[in-house]
Amino acid sequence: MSYPIPHSGLQLRSLITRAGQLELSLVDEPVREPGPDEVLIRVDAAPINPSDLGLLLGPADLSTIKVTGTAERPVVTAAIPEATMRGLTARLDRLLPVGIEGAGLVVAAGSSPAAQALLNRRVAAMGNAMYSQYRCVPVEQCMVLTDDTSAVDGASAFVNPLTALGMLETMRSEGHSALVHTAAASNLGQMLNRLCQADGVKLVNIVRKPEQAKLLREQGATYVCDSSAPSFMSDLTEALAATGATIAFDAVGGGKLSGQILGCMEAAISSTATEYSRYGSSTLKQVYLYGMLDSSPTQFSRTFGMAWSMGGWLIMSFMSKVGPVVMQRLKDRVCRELKTTFASHYSRHVSLAEVLQANVIAQYAVRATGEKFLILPNEV
Repeated sequence: MSYPIPHSGLQLRSLITRAGQLELSLVDEPVREPGPDEVLIRVDAAPINPSDLGLLLGPADLSTIKVTGTAERPVVTAAIPEATMRGLTARLDRLLPVGIEGAGLVVAAGSSPAAQALLNRRVAAMGNAMYSQYRCVPVEQCMVLTDDTSAVDGASAFVNPLTALGMLETMRSEGHSALVHTAAASNLGQMLNRLCQADGVKLVNIVRKPEQAKLLREQGATYVCDSSAPSFMSDLTEALAATGATIAFDAVGGGKLSGQILGCMEAAISSTATEYSRYGSSTLKQVYLYGMLDSSPTQFSRTFGMAWSMGGWLIMSFMSKVGPVVMQRLKDRVCRELKTTFASHYSRHVSLAEVLQANVIAQYAVRATGEKFLILPNEV
């Protein structure tokens, strides 16, 4: 079956000018023929992930947003605080495409057997410009979806599922047996909760609200700690003592939470120590910052001895490190369990033009738990 392919399609672009202004717009991008090992995807669904927002909105002051243009082609502008401009030098005056992942139908394919095998198949893909109506991507960046899996089902097949699996792979490879996760009621957090239950891994979930704790417990979570509760520190220490978790993945980044986790890990380990050491426990306590829901500085007090580490963790770096064999194993599992373990849920579906409406930006920019948006690029 062949599909009509236009000469161009809409693509969402983000620009930060040297004058200190964010500009978001839709541009006509030529639809090119795929190379030998590429496929052309009609993008039918693409999620707005927190990692996309950093590129889409940058550090813009959203209280200054103005929308001009037409309903079909809106143009958004907002001021960039002067204090943040120094860190943006490499992207100034560059009109950048947005969208890490998405899913849709392969409507054209390159000459290689691998590419031809995907023609007329529905696939998920990582393309780094998926907020587009059409996108050419290499075959190796695609995941073939089963016939009963829609583009909406497959839109978030890469970032969250592979992040959850990557956390478990990292935990095991670094010699830990249980883990801690913050912002745990998010789509990713719920996914990780299901994954850990399936794999028999003890997981300590940290949330910010009682209703989020209730949600996770209803989904079978055993250890849930609410950071807004007066008893948070003692609750976390007890959960860490019960699970033996010595590695954490923190989506919050800023503030005191990462330091509190390390401190509670040390307290949990010390509660069963038989000998005293002025240097604290010898058990390595590891916190990885993988998100920045809080953009303020990371703060901590050294209450956790000397055997500790804090660093960054990115899914792209993990994928490069483990190599194609491991990645194929993980992708195969995602495909098998995409509608169960790795299912994603969205609070709202929007068109490309709606993404640039001021009231819509105000909603998805909050990055609220359970409020994930899905873009349908080919719907008006």
